[in-house]
Amino acid sequence: MIDLVSKIKDFKMTRRSFIGWSSALAATAAIPLGRGLVANAQTTIGTKESGGEGVWKTAACWHNCGSRCLNKVLVKDGVVIRQKTDDTHTDSPDYPQQRGCLRGRSQRRQVFNADRLKYPMKRKNWAPGGGKKELRGKDEWVRISWDEALDHIASEIKRIKNKYGNESIYVSGGADIGNVLSTVGGYTASTGTISWGAWLYTYEMLGVGEGLYVNAINDRLDLRNSQLIVLWGVNPAWSTMGSVTYNYLQAKKAGARFISINPLYTDSANVFDAEWVPIRPGTDDALAMGIMYTLLKEDNPHTNPLVKWDFLNKYTIGFDKDHMPAGADPKDNYKDYLLGTYDGVPKTPEWAADICGVDPNRIRSLARDIGGTERVALLTGWAPARINNGEGWVQTFSTLGMMTGHMGSTGNMTGVSCWEYAGNNGPMLITGGDSGLVPVPNPVTNVINENQIWDAVLNGKFLQKGEGEKKVNIQMIYHNYNNHLQTRSNIPKGIEAHRKVEFVVANGYALTTVAKYADIVLPVATQWETEGAVRGGNREILINWSKIIEPLYESKTDQEIAKALLKKLGQDPNAVYPISEKQQYFNQLAGSKVVKDNGVDFEPLCTITEKDIKDWGVVGTPQKGRIPLQEFVNQGIYQVPRKPGDNFGFIAYKDFIDDPVGHPVSSESGKFEIYCKALHEASKKAFSEISPIPKYVPKVDGYESTFADFKTKKKGKYPFQVFNPHYLRRSHSTLDNVPQLREAWPNPVYISKKDAKDLGIKDGDTVMLSNEHGKTLRPAKVVETIMPGTVALPHGAWVDIDEATGVDRAGADNMLVSFTPTGLGTSGYNTAHCNVEKWTGEPLQEDVKWEQRIIKL
Repeated sequence: MIDLVSKIKDFKMTRRSFIGWSSALAATAAIPLGRGLVANAQTTIGTKESGGEGVWKTAACWHNCGSRCLNKVLVKDGVVIRQKTDDTHTDSPDYPQQRGCLRGRSQRRQVFNADRLKYPMKRKNWAPGGGKKELRGKDEWVRISWDEALDHIASEIKRIKNKYGNESIYVSGGADIGNVLSTVGGYTASTGTISWGAWLYTYEMLGVGEGLYVNAINDRLDLRNSQLIVLWGVNPAWSTMGSVTYNYLQAKKAGARFISINPLYTDSANVFDAEWVPIRPGTDDALAMGIMYTLLKEDNPHTNPLVKWDFLNKYTIGFDKDHMPAGADPKDNYKDYLLGTYDGVPKTPEWAADICGVDPNRIRSLARDIGGTERVALLTGWAPARINNGEGWVQTFSTLGMMTGHMGSTGNMTGVSCWEYAGNNGPMLITGGDSGLVPVPNPVTNVINENQIWDAVLNGKFLQKGEGEKKVNIQMIYHNYNNHLQTRSNIPKGIEAHRKVEFVVANGYALTTVAKYADIVLPVATQWETEGAVRGGNREILINWSKIIEPLYESKTDQEIAKALLKKLGQDPNAVYPISEKQQYFNQLAGSKVVKDNGVDFEPLCTITEKDIKDWGVVGTPQKGRIPLQEFVNQGIYQVPRKPGDNFGFIAYKDFIDDPVGHPVSSESGKFEIYCKALHEASKKAFSEISPIPKYVPKVDGYESTFADFKTKKKGKYPFQVFNPHYLRRSHSTLDNVPQLREAWPNPVYISKKDAKDLGIKDGDTVMLSNEHGKTLRPAKVVETIMPGTVALPHGAWVDIDEATGVDRAGADNMLVSFTPTGLGTSGYNTAHCNVEKWTGEPLQEDVKWEQRIIKL
């Protein structure tokens, strides 16, 4: 495993990397100002650098990396020459700076990258109706005008909807293009659990608060009161940037001990000096059941109280036969399932060890640690539930917290800790205003689960959750801001689907995967080239960014594209977009609210004067707020100061624990539901049935699938499990094209030393990962810090397929992930199996040496 701290300290800039960085800067400086690098002359946003060296402005760091930080750029003569991060106040544990990471600091390398799309383009062999559809992804590109591009798109929309109906047009991402299509009759949409895994559809039914985002764990100051912090599938040092890791360190300094349960020894485990418990992907529920069995067997209310019976009896239903919901079979209680009373299979540590790979004695010691410690933070990420049949993990993990009573009191918490809310949950203390735009309702009711999109295109049918099977005839795909072909399961099947339909359009800033396989590509402006926006980053901050440069080359903003397309379709753009993008930005600023010192009431954040409204050239009303408008815009951030004992602290579920009748949770019963009838009934109308109590189910493409015979442990055709950690080189797939990040983070596949020795693989060897879905290549990183039998393939590399062999050389994780909806429709990105073998062909060149996708027209 790479030691993050040591890597940063030891990083040496090679002559080649220095030339690359300095050449990129020189190229940026050399772009003529008439090509779109003139700063916005209408604004005075920003603060001057001392010595007249330019103006510092807050720039967007807009990617969905799992956090939000302050990103400042120095603009001089219309050129961005430097970047920096938060220096708005003195850094301290209670009031930390919101510092950017390597991805945010490389943002100008993305905006000004040589691979930016400059002009509208069409495939050379495209024609209305598709032309040579089989050439999508490998055809040449031809430059066309905006007028020509929009004419083609509008004409094909009209033709296809008239011939096949609006249901035949599939839009990924919705948003502005969704508004356009909704205006002319609608489109088929899709939905999925994406990052959230099984938490998305289960948390409300189980009654685990708002466990998907907030209100499931306590705030960061109370985290310091935990004696033991269990990071179960959580790696904030990689997946959640900003101040999150720093917040965890404050808990460590306060005396907390850390345990990391993960297939990989992570940089977070290293930084927090955590005990590492390696586990097989997708078997977390088996481990938790082994822990809970031990709690039951070793619990003694007088000498060794491990199970919080008072908590279970008062706040939950379904744990034992005396606390079952009305109408349920008493034999279906969870306690008897754990003990194996009726199925004859007690969920002992030995039973669990056979599945999850954790030593039985270590399982027992985990039970004693978790049940025997007074204040425990049980924190999971979305990754362990980002699996096939993942609902069982949400049920099981939540039950473990209920069984040990680690919920609803200081230092005790059980829930999701990731994304913008990692280690710091609770209601937002500051919020941005609404833009004032009203989305156009979509008249078409088709919503395809994202595990079925490509099957629906190829086979003409899909299962609509709650309704049953529906027919569909997709003949047009429009990719708006999402990169669905790259980031959704089974890329090979997705490419086949793209080559089947009659028309594919993509908006893109570079030749992303969806753009590469499109017929017409429209160059879209980045967030540095739009008017501005207001975004939260954690519960204590609000960041606003403004325009840094005018749109480069011939790129247009998303709304400009939508308005132009509406006009070509014979619609009134002003009916859909009655206010300007600048007015939308101003509305967000004006509507921003910040909590008062009492922790209950809110007040406007910005003081706005008549002069402000006049200077901005917008419509508005003067108001009294916390800080002047221009100060907030120039500073780029407002952060609510925190200190122990303030009125902003948060203990998850405390209202329910204090008054379960007056403050019920979100389940049907108003209690935490270990037996959940609603979940069971919902699954009958979805993709596969889910038990009302947590039960271990072998996962589709999970650990058991790596065997030809699980009982005898005879290995199968695909003996390795693949999981996909989020990686510092990119945010999902975004930023993967930045050369500097490619050099710093080379994107290997991590394989254990034991497995590598058995396969004759050495560190740096090119290896092929393959299964029934696809094949991909990567250099091997041989480590002792990964669970044997598993390989870690970082998420999000831009697929690069050799058309002759079908082999991807980029290590795109979704080449190997099946297209299998289970349960309520969870996407199983961390459940895949594969074979691993040494590659006998030409060794892979380092990614940073590959030619960029630069289109020269």
